Amino acid sequence: MITRRQFTLASVAAAVAAGSPALAFEVEPKFRPQPVRIKQDLAPGQILILPRAHFLYYVSAPGQAIRYGVGVGKAGLEFTGDAIIQVKKEWPTWRPTQDMIDREPDHYGKFKDNDYVQPGGPENPLGARALYLFQNGRDTFFRIHGTTAPESIGQSVSNGCIRMLNEHVKDLYERVPLGTPVTVL
Repeated sequence: MITRRQFTLASVAAAVAAGSPALAFEVEPKFRPQPVRIKQDLAPGQILILPRAHFLYYVSAPGQAIRYGVGVGKAGLEFTGDAIIQVKKEWPTWRPTQDMIDREPDHYGKFKDNDYVQPGGPENPLGARALYLFQNGRDTFFRIHGTTAPESIGQSVSNGCIRMLNEHVKDLYERVPLGTPVTVL
């Protein structure tokens, strides 16, 4: 009898061998978007992120939200507090911050001592969409964005940004207007 794991591994191997762009990673069911009940006092239209639980909640109505699984910042690099989505971009460009380059020069070597900006596209770490978090009118350099590392959903591994699967961030992107308040606890 074939197990689910053997079936999934065989399916992934077949897709890779055939050169298929099919998803080679399946997120745990709890990290898939789903409607959930939430505290009544949260205003519709806001985003609440609980990094320790690896969930982002978009409050859709009083007492109701859509919950998404996310990847979050490593210990010491996480963003907390209140922000506003002041910029939204489809297939954003990206450049690591100088702190990221200094912390991991081997990983970010192609960005050292130059002004190179990685163009948007499927290989860009920000993925398909990015929501830029601002405080008091200033860019925090933290984002809610897609990812090229779907296995990071449910983990604390980023340089502080909130990562989502590309199809999930596309959904959220369409739901939230500029000015959406975000709280990260």
